[in-house]
Parts: sequence; C-alpha cells; structure tokens
Amino acid sequence: MVVCKQIHRFAPGRARNMRRRKLFLWRLAVAFEPEQTEPATDMRNLWPWTQPKPAHPAAAAACASDAGQWLVREEAVMGTAIRVELWCDDAARGEAAADAVMTEMHRIDRTMSPHKDDSELSRINREAHRQPVELSAEMFLLLVQAQRFSQLSMGAFDITFASVGNLYDYREGLAPDAQALARGRAAIGWRGMELDARTRSVHFSRDGMRIDLGGFAKGHAVDNAAAILARHGIHHAHVAAGGDSRVIGDRRGRPWHIGVRDPRRADALVAVLPLVDTAISTSGDYERFFERDGVRHHHIVDPATGESPRSLRSVTVMAADGLTCEALSKSIFVLGIERGLELVETLEGVDALCVDAEGALHASSGMSAGRTPARH
Repeated sequence: MVVCKQIHRFAPGRARNMRRRKLFLWRLAVAFEPEQTEPATDMRNLWPWTQPKPAHPAAAAACASDAGQWLVREEAVMGTAIRVELWCDDAARGEAAADAVMTEMHRIDRTMSPHKDDSELSRINREAHRQPVELSAEMFLLLVQAQRFSQLSMGAFDITFASVGNLYDYREGLAPDAQALARGRAAIGWRGMELDARTRSVHFSRDGMRIDLGGFAKGHAVDNAAAILARHGIHHAHVAAGGDSRVIGDRRGRPWHIGVRDPRRADALVAVLPLVDTAISTSGDYERFFERDGVRHHHIVDPATGESPRSLRSVTVMAADGLTCEALSKSIFVLGIERGLELVETLEGVDALCVDAEGALHASSGMSAGRTPARH
C-alpha cells in the first residue's frame, strides 16, 4: 500500500489567478511495482528497476507493440546520465530521433563545458575580463536569460557564482580558506557581466570573474531535445539529463509518473508526480558534496556568501520549459522555503516541491495533495 506523507502547503495572502496543476504527492510505504514509475528527476539515484539497461551501451532497447514500439537510449554526456524514451510507429524514425537528441547533447557539452579548453564557455572565462568577447547567438541569448533570472530572484541565481564555485573540489573534499573565499566572493555579481546586444558580446567588469552554465544548461539541453523530437514527429517521449526532464505528451493513455528521490535515501522516493507535456527539475544537496566537521558542502553556492545554503535538502520545480525549471530550482534553494515559495506564487504555470533540512515536504499552493488507491 502507498500512503501520503504530510505536506506543508504554502498559503499566499491572495489567491493565485491560474489553473491549478493537480499533482498527487505520494509517500512510499513499500516499494512500487516497476511499471508504476518512470526514470525521473535523478536517474543516477533511482531504484534499479527504474533504470532498464539497454542491450548495448550505445544502443537502445525497444519494446515492440502491435502498432509501434518504445525505444530507450542512454548515454553519459555533460558529466551526467542522458536518457531518452520515446514511442515510435517506425523503428528507423525512432532511432533517427534518438540519434539527433544525443548529437545535440554532445554539441551542447562541447560548447558549454567548463572542463573543455576549446569550449565557448572556457574562451569567455579566459578572455572576457580583458576585452569584450563576441558570442554565438545561442550563448548570447542564454546569458540574457541568466540575467533575467538573476533579476527575478534578487540575485539568488547568478552564474558568476563560478568565481567561488571553482575553488571547491568535491571529489577531493577541498574548500577555499577564508582569504580565497573573500577574493572569489568579490568577483561575484551578475551586473558585472556586461552584455552588448549591438556587438553580441560579453565583458567582465570585475577581475577574477568567471561564469558557469551548470545552473541551467541541462534544462536548455532537454528543451532542445524536446524540439528535436517534435520535428521528428515524436508525440510521446521522456528526455532526462540528470535531474532535469521534459515529458512530451502522455505515456500512451496515462501520465508519465516521475519520481523525486529522497535526499537522504538513494533507494527511496518522497513523491511521485503524474505529468503530461511539462518540464521538471530537481536540485539537491546530495548530487556533489563532501562533509567536513559535520558540515555539508555541496555544489549549489549562495552568491552572497560563497558557501552552500543549508536550509533545504532538495527543490523540485515544474514549469513549461526545462531552462525555467532548472534556474528556479537553484534560485529557490538559495532563497529558502519562505522567500522561494513566495517567488513561485508570483509566476504563472510554475509549481515547486521542497524538502527542508529536517526532511519535511513543502509545496506551492498550485499543488494538491492526494492519496493513491491501495495496491494488492
């Protein structure tokens, strides 16, 4: 049987003028049956039965049906697991669509990786403090979007956090000392990332400034993947890049059931969300972290302090597109529950589910709690 965990719903002072998204939040009492839940907001941390293994690492497992087939493709790109599941009437067309998605994921990685010396992002970080750097149209628009989210979140979302973020080594468990942290923090500030629409260029006005697109690059990638699948005539699909997902249509007559993992138990879920034609992103303090003297240092950095915010364990956001979801999940994580959910209440078509530092669930007012029927 599945029981519903108590959820603290955010109650704004005034009613929201928007269509309520009816989402059921389910607490697991025992394991779900495999067919209930799709691989979801963090593929690396879901239960084994949610991660079907393809017959060949680079190829897909297709499940035949009388009128078509499901095709699954998995690869490791951008330092995370990429997964595409789609329904196709024609196997060759489905394979071509999956190929196109993976090609796009690799292209974005080549362009936006901070770990590739020849990426556009690395060139920006090398040169923009000396002189304006001309950008591709795609990169310029992403930086414009980054500034829009910085303004919307009152600076909680800030891609110049990398001025400090690159001082942490999560594999080696290393954090900057107070002096290095102060120097890095002085370089943070989204207004110092100066964009010129006329020359389509960026210039950093502060010494030591760096940017990182990890705050929403994967959301951008799943959005591009969804557009590619639509161009290939795919109407039922799920694309995931780590904690970021887009679902296209439904799952042939039923919603896609997307699981949100428990931040402290990799083999458990805190919620299952039935979704159709939407995007979802989860940011958690369990993805890349180390602990020192009982303090958890994780990859989400508060631009104001240069340190990890610790009032939340995870934030899941649902919206129309992946870029918005990922940027807002990071913003809410930094803002905290009260200010973060207040922001969500001002945005049409956006909802959020948060797990606080004590493990309690908090949801925006557009989400409805519910209970599943007992399973025997």
